[in-house]
Amino acid sequence: MFPDQIVLAQPRGFCAGVTRAIEIVERALALHGAPVHVFHEIVHNQWVVSDLRARGAVFVDSIEHVPVGGTVVFSAHGVSIQVVAQARRLGLNIIDATCPLVSKVHQQAQRFVRMGHVLVMIGHAGHEEVQGTIGRVNTPVHLISSVADARALRLPADAPVAYVTQTTLSIDDTRDIIDALAQRFVNLVGPDVDDICYATQNRQIAVRALAAQVDLVLVVGARNSSNSNRLREVAERAGVPAHLVQDATEIRSEWLSDAARIGVTSGASTPDLLVQQVVHSLQSRHNGPVTPVLQLPGVQEDVRFRLPGEISEPVN
Repeated sequence: MFPDQIVLAQPRGFCAGVTRAIEIVERALALHGAPVHVFHEIVHNQWVVSDLRARGAVFVDSIEHVPVGGTVVFSAHGVSIQVVAQARRLGLNIIDATCPLVSKVHQQAQRFVRMGHVLVMIGHAGHEEVQGTIGRVNTPVHLISSVADARALRLPADAPVAYVTQTTLSIDDTRDIIDALAQRFVNLVGPDVDDICYATQNRQIAVRALAAQVDLVLVVGARNSSNSNRLREVAERAGVPAHLVQDATEIRSEWLSDAARIGVTSGASTPDLLVQQVVHSLQSRHNGPVTPVLQLPGVQEDVRFRLPGEISEPVN
């Protein structure tokens, strides 16, 4: 069966934090010339990383790989205090592309620690954002990623517990984990689940609405993108098959055999070019008239974050 209609979620694709981070690297290259080193992938998308690498960005996983006196951009996921200190010791020109909403989580964590709370972070072990947030406080942090983890925490019921969250989690899962913490700890404090990230919420709400109207959902995004993986999970929980594809070449014909209406969305670090390539690939499978594309109504995002002062001036 060929698709009768392709349905696009709204919103999808780049969020304000990703747009800002990419622009920071572009401006750093224009101001300082290549190479500009970037600590970790600036955002989790292979196309974005490859494009910036072709223009002179060098991606490193260790500050020691940045030449003394060179320019380093911290990724949108944020970094630990130790990474910042190491970069300063090497005399690096530091440009911080941490998403302001991630920086907000850092500030929440630091405030809770100053107030004497035991800190719990809800997030995925090994994710750069989690590592950066935990590394922003000088105290042990309890990392949990499930309701079972919350129930297994070895802390007294009356302990002054505070939680912060990774910004790209499933809203539903996070709410369940917070509820499990609240059932265990009488002095629990933390941000409301709606405070996680506007883009994460908007895209998950949109993919849930999309899933209700289609037979299959394709999420365009990198395999190491947390928010893209969460979109796939949200669609599956809404009752439709869903697959994560990095680009159009990963679409498998057997997925489409029983799908008259195919929904397409993308993670917050996915350029729209890759979405359009997926749409064109689906349309090319139809030998008759071009498969129509419908974009669902949804939130029109107009959020924009300020650039760091050192690169905010126009580049000639």
